[in-house]
Amino acid sequence: MQENGVLGTVISTQDGPTTQSFSFVISSRSVRKGQFVKVKSEPGAGVAIGSVSEITRANRYFERAEAVAEYERSSPMTENFPTADWEYVVANVKVHGVFEEGRIARSSFPVAPGSRVHLAEDELLKRFLQLDDSGLELGTLQHHHLPVRVSMSKLLEKHLAILAMSGSGKSYLTSVMIEELLDRKLSDGRIAIVVLDSHGEYIGFRQTQYGSSTEVIDAKKLKIAFRRVSPQALREWSPEISAAQIRELAPVMERLKAEKKEKGEPYALQDLILRAEQEIEKENVRRPLVAWLSELSKLKIFSASDQPKLEQAVLPGKLVVVDLSSIENAKKKQILVSYICKRLFKLRKAGKVPPFLLVVEEAHNFAPEKMEKESALAKGPIITMAREGRKFGACLCLISQRPVHLSTTALAQCNTNIILRITNPFDIKHVGESCEGIDSGMLDSITTLRVGEALLVGEAVSSPIFVQIRRRKSEFPSRGKDLAQLAKAFEESMERKKQDIEAFL
Repeated sequence: MQENGVLGTVISTQDGPTTQSFSFVISSRSVRKGQFVKVKSEPGAGVAIGSVSEITRANRYFERAEAVAEYERSSPMTENFPTADWEYVVANVKVHGVFEEGRIARSSFPVAPGSRVHLAEDELLKRFLQLDDSGLELGTLQHHHLPVRVSMSKLLEKHLAILAMSGSGKSYLTSVMIEELLDRKLSDGRIAIVVLDSHGEYIGFRQTQYGSSTEVIDAKKLKIAFRRVSPQALREWSPEISAAQIRELAPVMERLKAEKKEKGEPYALQDLILRAEQEIEKENVRRPLVAWLSELSKLKIFSASDQPKLEQAVLPGKLVVVDLSSIENAKKKQILVSYICKRLFKLRKAGKVPPFLLVVEEAHNFAPEKMEKESALAKGPIITMAREGRKFGACLCLISQRPVHLSTTALAQCNTNIILRITNPFDIKHVGESCEGIDSGMLDSITTLRVGEALLVGEAVSSPIFVQIRRRKSEFPSRGKDLAQLAKAFEESMERKKQDIEAFL
């Protein structure tokens, strides 16, 4: 008779049990890959906790191919032999640690062959994985009924990366996380959320129950106060400008700024262009400088003051969505993202905005691993925030569908990673090299994840776990439409136009 709650029995194999893994013969068909199990360790050594990494099904009757082929020629083997009596299933387990007297320890002695294997109960897993009852609920632990509530500080303080191929649910997961942050109570600690939205996927929040907590900023209306722009910033935004040319321009900028300040007047980029033409004598310096400044002027992103003022928009428990989808000029988009990152970080260090989470969609476009400086103007500020932000409560969430193209420096600063389905071998290899705690088995599993399934690994949890992402509380249509609907709508519109022309004639 099977002992109540027992999943199987630890066996002795050529490779184990070891402190890192063991295998057991399954006595309950409820065992699934990814499930957490527990085994009582040595007396006084606590409980070993691990997850099922693979399941193997075997039958002695079907081990020899030539014998099976010979018998099957006359009749099925299952009709002539008691094959069902010789079938067995073995589960391989990766040991994550030992739970002893309320603390987690590294496994230092293997479990004994013959030990009973039990399903790890939710309360034990909650303590072992260091989940937080007042944390952000992302979903449920796969093959368990345990809600995955992770500490906001552990998830975000040392930065977060969400990595997945297109269509795997990155934006959906991010929306779930935003909902959790907007739902937090004052007593739990609230932060501000700023989303750099490349495709307008989050503007729908203002049409939901979170509308009163959401402000959407059209990037076309964003303006940068030119008085805040330093000579160094100009050089970062126009890498073609040499150090020598900037040295010529810097005193001109300082004099112009001082004069305008004394008169109480704002000054614009056009004022600087005019002054540079008048005061820089060397033609080989003046002409290219004026040309580059004129190119910046055509972007029409500079003004007398910031519009809107980030210190007024970025508030605790509020969401600010910067909709970049309307901007086609790549350089303009890069400059705006660069400025927002710099300005937010500076305001946070001065204590003028609350601790915040900056979500950067399509992060590989703004902080690429290999690209000319002219095409990666926002990379520097993003890496600076990644390196220094945690000391000031400036948190980053980098979202990318091409991890291999994302800056290794920025990705390495993200101590927690949420990985959804990835199939590109170069991206998978890059994830394996960049994210600590991921083994080859987990990398293989990433390619087979379904939409809504994710691997959570890093600072937020004590061991890597697979999560079934919860349903969103808010529902709003995505900007992207189904291909069949787009095709149908196009033909219908063409038909209507044809009918209108015929009716007119």
